Amino acid sequence: QVQLMESGGGLVQAGGSLRLSCAASRSIVSFNAMGWYRQTPGEQRELVARINSGGGVSYADSVKGRFTISRDNAKNTVYLQMNSLKPEDTAVYYCNALIFTATTMRRDDYWGQGTQVTVSS
Repeated sequence: QVQLMESGGGLVQAGGSLRLSCAASRSIVSFNAMGWYRQTPGEQRELVARINSGGGVSYADSVKGRFTISRDNAKNTVYLQMNSLKPEDTAVYYCNALIFTATTMRRDDYWGQGTQVTVSS
């Protein structure tokens, strides 16, 4: 089992910045990937950014050039630096950890409780 705890959300004006943190209850070195998703009422949860075990990163087109995902293995923490925030970035942001077990072909997804980000215009 893995517990994920997000922090860093809040209210910010358009153009401002926030940094989200996701602390895992155990070492993240063995995780296949960690990511940030977001969700607004009535919409599906969407992938914002992901970082894999090798350090490779990917971003949703809507946040490229503005958001940066990073990880600190020593602190078992993943970060999402969000710059140039827009009102359309308003959502609940969720941290995700993916563990894939090759011997059993089993995929386990773990989620944090979410943190609200609100960007005012």
